[in-house]
Amino acid sequence: MKRGLDWRNLQFFLAVARSGSLSEAGRLMGVDHVTVARHITSLEESVGKILFERHQRGYALTRYGEDLLAVAEEIDQKALQIPKANSPASGLAGIVRISSLEGFSNFFLARRIASLLSSHPTLTVELLTIQQIIALSRRQADIAVTVTPSSDNRFICEKLTAYTLGIYATRDYLSREKPIRKPSDISDHLFAGYVDEMIFMRELDYLEELGVSRRMVRIQNSSVQAQMAAVRSGVCLSALPAFVAAGCPDLIRVLPDELKIQRHYWLNLRADEQSVPRIKYLCDFIRQEVEKEKECFLS
Repeated sequence: MKRGLDWRNLQFFLAVARSGSLSEAGRLMGVDHVTVARHITSLEESVGKILFERHQRGYALTRYGEDLLAVAEEIDQKALQIPKANSPASGLAGIVRISSLEGFSNFFLARRIASLLSSHPTLTVELLTIQQIIALSRRQADIAVTVTPSSDNRFICEKLTAYTLGIYATRDYLSREKPIRKPSDISDHLFAGYVDEMIFMRELDYLEELGVSRRMVRIQNSSVQAQMAAVRSGVCLSALPAFVAAGCPDLIRVLPDELKIQRHYWLNLRADEQSVPRIKYLCDFIRQEVEKEKECFLS
């Protein structure tokens, strides 16, 4: 880092790097996006490098930006260790961005996050549930919960839990349509599932494994929430994680002992950040909450 580099500029740099957006960084810093842009321009002029690639979806770090981020994060962590007047000694500050699949984030993690923030008023947690792979290597997230372990030795990867998927329908649907007495009986039933070309990892391509014909997956979308809504409307069947369906007492599990499969959730983070207090804290929290609900995941 060059001598005389403005720490305030680095704070704005961190906000943009973590949020990927001038407007979101401005919201976090309490200023408008024009002010954020001015600080980023000033920092780029100071280091003589372009730190971000600007595109329609936001701001992405360049290679030099990634190098500077590692330095800025280290400085940020050291700054947090300096005692502050009127601040609790145990408090955590900053942003932790967690990327996870929709099912885990929306139906498990989101409703538990508030409980950990009360004792850390300067800690912010961001949950990303967009249907694409978020790159930890480019620091688009701090923690990723995935259904596949990372093979990159720069990351720490651990198995969180197995979870069960089954086939669900409403009682009205089952009483109205052809009876399902054995697994092969599902072949003539309408299903909701993922859009074929948007299944971005093979672990999510589970309908065929359950014996569902592709020709019968005629309600296709990119969301577990939408698939569950279709099932609850009484027009079709769908394969859902058991812990997701558990919140809908109107759904009936079809042949639970025969039509089921298992997948796993994995916790991934960068090895060089495993000791960052706020990231370590969130990882421990996720592990503890998952352990409490093991039966729900495996039911």
